[in-house]
Amino acid sequence: MVTIDAELGVIKRNPLELFNSQQIIELCRERDYWPEADGKLDPCTLIACFMQQIACGNVSCEEVRLISNGQFSASAYCQARSRMPLGVIQALARLQYQRLSGPLDRDEDYLWHGHRVLLMDSTSFSMPDTPELKAYFGQPGQQKPGCGFPVAHALMLFNARTGLAVDVITAPLRTHEMSIVAGSHQHLRASDLCVGDDSFGTYAHFALLNDCGVHGLFPLHHKRIVDFTPNRPHIGPAAVAGGIASEGLPRSRWIKSLGNNDQLVEWLKPAQRPKWMTGTQWKSLPASLVVREVRRTIERPGFRPVTMTIATTLLDPNKYPPHELFEVRVRRWDVETDLRHLKTTMKMEVLHCKGVDGVHKELWMYLLIYNTVRAVMVQAAQRQQVPVSRISFAGALQWMRHARPGDVLPPLSIVPLRPDRLEPRAVKRRPKEYDRLSRPREQMRKEALERQKSTSAG
Repeated sequence: MVTIDAELGVIKRNPLELFNSQQIIELCRERDYWPEADGKLDPCTLIACFMQQIACGNVSCEEVRLISNGQFSASAYCQARSRMPLGVIQALARLQYQRLSGPLDRDEDYLWHGHRVLLMDSTSFSMPDTPELKAYFGQPGQQKPGCGFPVAHALMLFNARTGLAVDVITAPLRTHEMSIVAGSHQHLRASDLCVGDDSFGTYAHFALLNDCGVHGLFPLHHKRIVDFTPNRPHIGPAAVAGGIASEGLPRSRWIKSLGNNDQLVEWLKPAQRPKWMTGTQWKSLPASLVVREVRRTIERPGFRPVTMTIATTLLDPNKYPPHELFEVRVRRWDVETDLRHLKTTMKMEVLHCKGVDGVHKELWMYLLIYNTVRAVMVQAAQRQQVPVSRISFAGALQWMRHARPGDVLPPLSIVPLRPDRLEPRAVKRRPKEYDRLSRPREQMRKEALERQKSTSAG
């Protein structure tokens, strides 16, 4: 039997061991999967090969056969992987996250004022153009039938200090992120702090987080009116309930000034229910919420000043001074780096399976490998006495790919500290000069064949 440690290389002295064979077999049997029928591809061998496949950049099933020294055919591996229940891989990924995160979440070095800070953001990934995937996920509207690829919408949750992926929720492409955000709340715990972009800073989302005992910190949407004038007028509850608009007035009651452009206000429940919420959920929300609004202008050398307004349920100005709140707000951009590691460095941008179940298995295996790499980075950061974000993700992944059982974790590459770095969003390498597919390939093939016949006849 091939063990997972032998496939990926042991992370020596890592107290957070991966899995044992009995645990995997029990997870399979809990889901009515009897792996004895797969012969050489027992569950541990299959999981180990799947992990190696993703760790090496989601290589082909034929290459997996070569990695395993040809003990089985590529077809046998592919079929065995399709038979393994998705729940087994999800359970393994969640168990691994709990083992990795448990000690870190109790360590003050990885908390902010005692809070676990979680970054949430949406992303997308593509997959093969099959009828099943197209019907389930949909494809971008500007693509003509037969000329595009299905695209999934994914909401992801990351730990801000360690970079560990807490959860992922997938949905069809045309799904608003707020309609799936409640699914991520089951992985939150009291006193957590969620940080995201302005689409998450709504009354309904704050109310849902508050119900879980979780704090939120989000920039305010540009359409929300914020006025820091003490005792200012506002749209009253009766007007809000009746849907009466009063131009220029905020829909919040001023409570107390906490400093310059820093105040406590009472947000009033909007009159209109969000489309993503059920009527029962909407009725259960409170009539108002106390929220802190803070505005600051951020100045950086070489950049024009940027004024930002944030809303948060961290109400104590002494424990949470404005400059620290905005430092956390700026950390929200770290999620873009985390997503780039997954999609670009690990090649998750395009998945390969042709069925919905297979795509989800790939996705969850990506999370499992990603978090293992993050564990290597945390260890390296502790040894090299630098923040986790300074350790090269690519370097940690490469060591994992090529390490042999018992190899000592060497010093990993440290990313240079480049504050206020600005790079143009442009690529230098030109694409090949081929026409884009404007009609289904079969149709274009027939047209090319007809042209060839007419040329030959002439």
